[in-house]
Amino acid sequence: MSGQDDTADGALLAYLAEADREYLLARGTRRRFRANDVVLMEGDPSDHVHVLVSGWVRVSTIVEDGREVLFGLRGPGEVLGDLAAVTGRPRSASVRAIEPCTVFQLTGAEFLDVLLARPAIAVATIKTVAVRLRHAESARVDAAAFDVSRRVAVVLVRLAEERGRTVPEGVVVDALSQEDIAAQIGAARRTVARALRVLRERGIVETGRRRFLIRELRVLRAFAHSEPNGTQLP
Repeated sequence: MSGQDDTADGALLAYLAEADREYLLARGTRRRFRANDVVLMEGDPSDHVHVLVSGWVRVSTIVEDGREVLFGLRGPGEVLGDLAAVTGRPRSASVRAIEPCTVFQLTGAEFLDVLLARPAIAVATIKTVAVRLRHAESARVDAAAFDVSRRVAVVLVRLAEERGRTVPEGVVVDALSQEDIAAQIGAARRTVARALRVLRERGIVETGRRRFLIRELRVLRAFAHSEPNGTQLP
């Protein structure tokens, strides 16, 4: 995590000075969502923008065969719906609250006015889009080069680095399920479960209900970045 508070790494607010944060949020209307509420719906023509200030959400789409593909998780400080506001096109993904969330909502026109009035906010928005693109490119490379076990390890390492909570036993990643990992890497849940079982048996990871404890982050990181047919788990 970085910034002055719990703002997620790569989030819009993480790139803003305090004055620009206040300027942006002052133009929004505070809204709250309960766990599992739909924040944005794929295909919806609305163009309002949410700046997430507390809680975590999941961003996903449904493909033709009915499977859900998880694009990622978004946390405090991130902006939701900015592409629809800028392009004027329908929502390209759905956003659902994982836990109670608070956002500041702006209309698309209000958000564009903010970008024009404050170039620093416009530059910060471009940076957040660049971070998303980098993650998407990394995911494609991982899918092509790594087997399921390594792709699971890649996801866990990235989340530990981006939003993990350090505890005496290791690093905890909350609000994430095995189904979420399966959707993110495009694998069957049972295949992900088998990969996690191997990590558990070796004492590298512990799993709970929407919770992962990474006991050996160094080992997991080495495995995640090994060659597909090279380094094996100890």
